[in-house]
Amino acid sequence: MLATLKEVFGFQEFRPNQEAIVSRILAKRDVFAVMPTGGGKSLCYQLPAILLPGATVVISPLISLMKDQVDGARENGISAAFLNSSLESGEKASVYRAFREGRLDLLYIAPERFAIPGFLDTLKGVPISLFAVDEAHCISEWGHDFRPDYLSLSGVTRAFPDVPVAAFTATATLKVQEDIIRRLELRSPYKVRASFNRPNLIYRVHRKEKVERQILRYLEKHPRDPGIIYRTTRESVENLAGILVDRGFRALPYHAGMEAAERQRNQEAFNRDETRIIVATIAFGMGIDKSNVRFVIHADLPKNIESYYQETGRAGRDGEPADCLLFFGRGDYSRIRYFIDKMEDDTERAVAMEKLNRMVGYASHHVCRRRQLLGYFQESYPEDNCRACDVCLHGTKTVDLTTDAQILMSAMARTGQRFGIRHIVEIVTGADTQRIRRMGHNEIKTYGAGSHKDRRHWHLLVDELLAQGLIEQEGARYPVIKITEQGLQVLRGKQGVHGIKREEKQPSTERAQALKRAEETGACDLLLFERLRGLRKDLAQKQGVPPYIIFSDRTLREMACRFPVTPEEMRRIHGVGDRKLDRYGKRFTGEIAAHLGEEGRDAEKTRPAATRSRRTKQT
Repeated sequence: MLATLKEVFGFQEFRPNQEAIVSRILAKRDVFAVMPTGGGKSLCYQLPAILLPGATVVISPLISLMKDQVDGARENGISAAFLNSSLESGEKASVYRAFREGRLDLLYIAPERFAIPGFLDTLKGVPISLFAVDEAHCISEWGHDFRPDYLSLSGVTRAFPDVPVAAFTATATLKVQEDIIRRLELRSPYKVRASFNRPNLIYRVHRKEKVERQILRYLEKHPRDPGIIYRTTRESVENLAGILVDRGFRALPYHAGMEAAERQRNQEAFNRDETRIIVATIAFGMGIDKSNVRFVIHADLPKNIESYYQETGRAGRDGEPADCLLFFGRGDYSRIRYFIDKMEDDTERAVAMEKLNRMVGYASHHVCRRRQLLGYFQESYPEDNCRACDVCLHGTKTVDLTTDAQILMSAMARTGQRFGIRHIVEIVTGADTQRIRRMGHNEIKTYGAGSHKDRRHWHLLVDELLAQGLIEQEGARYPVIKITEQGLQVLRGKQGVHGIKREEKQPSTERAQALKRAEETGACDLLLFERLRGLRKDLAQKQGVPPYIIFSDRTLREMACRFPVTPEEMRRIHGVGDRKLDRYGKRFTGEIAAHLGEEGRDAEKTRPAATRSRRTKQT
């Protein structure tokens, strides 16, 4: 296993859980694995595909994922192909022929193909070493992305009693996990629940005000970073993409209302670094294998934490630092609630509402974001400070909100609890509006009682009281706020309210600062890194594959830190296997040597001390 890991994939060691999973598969045991995006799921079935006799069949839901995975496998010297609706009949026949003749290590197929009459019989005519079910949560109706096509997979273990089945997903609660195992009829599977913690991701939540301006400010601070911006509607996707293009950013839209060919072109342009930003609805993303996504922005509130976790998980798959930024406004809650209230099934509506409330709690509670995310998936976080979310990065302190909460609730009570947030805030701040005068609300006792603080303070207080369950919103299109039983205890002076105060800052640039520190200490040459990215892009364009399939950003950054100029030195770089060394080694070592020479520096002197001493000993 280790020899293949090094020779084919260029990795010196397994990531957590990979070795145990591969060992069980090689022993022909079923496996169920929950592993976060970027945790190395694909290696868990690609490595056995090389070692076991016969073909590994991978069930994957998206055409784009299949193509990228096959391109990546072929770059590593693995014989791989896919079968889906994008192929012409002649291409399909060629793949079937290679499969039947035993010339494929890996075959990727869509789940709906299992429903085609006779397809299982076709599979039975070929030696199969493993069935790998990717995005396995799609088979569970309790999951966030249930797909009926996956139900046809339930007969695989009966049809192939001697072939192991391995199911993988990045997001599954314990309830979803057991449902997947039951529906796939896995046989006493080896279970893995890897940590959901992604230490390289920096989570931030900011109050949504003028979100387009807020996004522009962020992008101006990160002019070279590729990233994804999620919006909930097609119209908002098109509008934001247009704004970004007008401001000089390379951005493209992606949503289900576009022609399939245009969606595919835009996705490929993003994968191949031809566009830097994709603005998309949730129709974009599942199965995206692009490793160098440096940020994921949610300009609107996701419907549930599972979706949010999976979407943010598309950032930083290469292990490098990446930003996950959520802009949260109460209007998002009302819009989602409006559609939930229209659900006819009571159970479905209750589940959706529970998930939305958990999402709102994540966005509005000033508690470590990482701790909240992990807690949702029944995982505890042992540290007091994660040092990688807005709550932990910024100073916080507990403040007494009791008096202000009583002012706000008093205004609600004295107006019959029949009004929305904006009107109540206008009352307590003493706004002189026609509506307030017409209704006589300028004469109630709490009119203007909070005029010593701005409206932003009172809106934030509303968010805090909603999060703590002291007030609640009712109604969908025009929601009003009402005091809960617990809130009445506060209003009557029988209970206090405390909250977390933190200083609002613009999204910081921890990633840029970390790279700058590395440059200043001589650990990494950023100019060389950009030069290697350019070479990678040129090679990728000539071969018609995404750049990250040739080498990941992590691999290029390691080259820019260690300056390999010989094949032996290049072989020690993460992600450089034998096939890639043969194919690209001379181009990259030549580029590094040329850079060192053009900069007028001696190669030995510019290497980090550890590298210089190691080379001296070898000499």
